[in-house]
Amino acid sequence: MTTMILQNIDEQLKARLCMIAAIHGRTMEEEAREILCNALSTESDSGQSLVASIRRRLEPLGGVELDIPPRTAISAPVDFGE
Repeated sequence: MTTMILQNIDEQLKARLCMIAAIHGRTMEEEAREILCNALSTESDSGQSLVASIRRRLEPLGGVELDIPPRTAISAPVDFGE
């Protein structure tokens, strides 16, 4: 078992940790361990492109078919009479 000491913790953060620990019926140390375990047990999206990540999150919601207008020729430049 490893021991870890956290220094320079913001007082507001410490108060929030204490409050959440009390709600869950844990000590602050147990709550901090649980938070670390939950945060580090989820898979990271690193290595995926932003587009792939967004698509993966939104795909279950369905899609929208958009009508793409046809391309037209570029209009002629304006003649300022110079």
